[in-house]
Amino acid sequence: MKTFFKIFFGVVILGVFVYTIFFLYQKSQAKPIVYQTTTPFTETIIKKTVATGSVVPRKEIAIKPQVSGIIDIIYVEAGDMVTKGDLIAKVRIIPNMVNLNNAESRVKQARISIRDAQADYDRQKELFDGDVIAAAEFQDAEIAFNQAQQELEAAENNLQLIKEGQTKNTGETTNTLIRSTIDGMVLDVPVKEGNSVIESNTFNDGTTIANIADMGEMVFEGKVDETEVGKIEEGMNLILSIGAIEDLSFSALLEHISPKGIEENGAIQFEIKAAVTLKEMTFVRAGYSANADIVLDRVDSVMVIQESLLKFENDSIYVEVETEPQIFEKRYIETGLSDGINIEVISGLSMEDKIKSGTVQP
Repeated sequence: MKTFFKIFFGVVILGVFVYTIFFLYQKSQAKPIVYQTTTPFTETIIKKTVATGSVVPRKEIAIKPQVSGIIDIIYVEAGDMVTKGDLIAKVRIIPNMVNLNNAESRVKQARISIRDAQADYDRQKELFDGDVIAAAEFQDAEIAFNQAQQELEAAENNLQLIKEGQTKNTGETTNTLIRSTIDGMVLDVPVKEGNSVIESNTFNDGTTIANIADMGEMVFEGKVDETEVGKIEEGMNLILSIGAIEDLSFSALLEHISPKGIEENGAIQFEIKAAVTLKEMTFVRAGYSANADIVLDRVDSVMVIQESLLKFENDSIYVEVETEPQIFEKRYIETGLSDGINIEVISGLSMEDKIKSGTVQP
């Protein structure tokens, strides 16, 4: 019985020893590397550069007064639609005291003159009616009286113009009524009733009463770095992304590239302008920030692969194509346009080819 147990324990120990050796041997063997593969696919490749800027109205004007004074009434507010000739505001004139005094003195002098001319006219008319004087003498008195009347009317109009900015003859054409000069939307009214305003003349720009723009025609104004400006030209298409309008892009056509650069933060930037094609039912506000993808080149629905799959040998480009399971060979290919992620394959591959990717699975 003791002999049996000795033999049994000896067999168990031997078995454990053999299993341990086998297990360690298996662990020491390297696992085979299995490469993953991918196939070409069809995609549209767009090569582009990016410009940053904003969307603004093509036609935006500042409404300024032709007379200095105080804003009496404002008829519009931001967001209102106006047409050419619509009232924007009314200005109440504060007359210059020197000019006012001169105008009042002129009226007084004209009244004295007309009284004298009236008396002379009455005397001459009485003599003329009695055939005492010739018609020529009476005509001189009549002309002098008419001239005195005209002078009084001119003096009174001048006084009224200085006081009120209008005369009874000008009516609605007065400069105190500020009107819109274009059709469009009121973007901003930077003044309030009671504010003083300065007229626009050759010495100053004057006070802006309102900014009005045609919101139906917008342009993108942006800047392009000097390293990219040589790649673009007028007439190129842009894809516009507006930060405030998500999931919607706009088409634009490049119209202008500035011939002169502007230094900003040590880099030279060139201004560009592009006409924006607006979409129905989408209101684009003036001043929206936007990014413009300028399409430098594009190919539609072509065979492409991931650019990371490419390998280089001297001046040649190749990929590793699977010929049998986990057996690969070099395949030299001709490539085309790239967007930095995918690249066009012109020749050397078919849609069924399996290409070794850079990743492996154990």
